[in-house]
Amino acid sequence: MAQELEMGLAEGAASALSPLKMTYEEFLQWADEDVPAEWVDGEVFLISPASHRHQLLAGFLSTMLRFFVETRHAGVILTAPFQMKLGPKLPGREPDILFVAREHLDRLKKTFLDGPADLVIEIISLESRARDRGEKFYEYEQGGVREYWLLDFLRKQAEFYQLDADGIYQLAPAIDGVYHSAVLEGLQLKVEWLWQEPLPLLRDALREWKLI
Repeated sequence: MAQELEMGLAEGAASALSPLKMTYEEFLQWADEDVPAEWVDGEVFLISPASHRHQLLAGFLSTMLRFFVETRHAGVILTAPFQMKLGPKLPGREPDILFVAREHLDRLKKTFLDGPADLVIEIISLESRARDRGEKFYEYEQGGVREYWLLDFLRKQAEFYQLDADGIYQLAPAIDGVYHSAVLEGLQLKVEWLWQEPLPLLRDALREWKLI
């Protein structure tokens, strides 16, 4: 089965045919770390390669957040490619960055997260803008992702959403240019860092967070 799926993927990528169809269990068996893909309603969708700027921003944020989380023994930071399956009737997505709190580490399986992350970060590209703001926004809200960051470096726009008591995302403002996370208690992110060219030196950001 895995060989047939691999052949089907190669043929589909080469000829731009319809997405592959399979169950989520088949998808997990077939998918590996070298294939960026998401599973939606029984179909597999390949993800376009990330840009250089996208990779730099993702690396900067994931490294900083990993330092922050590890010093507080708060949980784990994971990066794409890693699957998050929000629920039985919801798609399997591959967020750019996700945080799983210590109390929810039992959701981590060998190849995917079985349930919502506590925090998801998506770095928007031209190809992903409609999906990140549309389908994923409502899926993450419905699935119970407590905090969702949407970072658009092309427009220099950052949006931070937090679930309210009714399970609805509310936009959380950055106060004086600083965002205060609800999930990562004590984290204060300078939004201007995200758009700097080049990005801030990691040691300077960590010093400002008093992590070194």
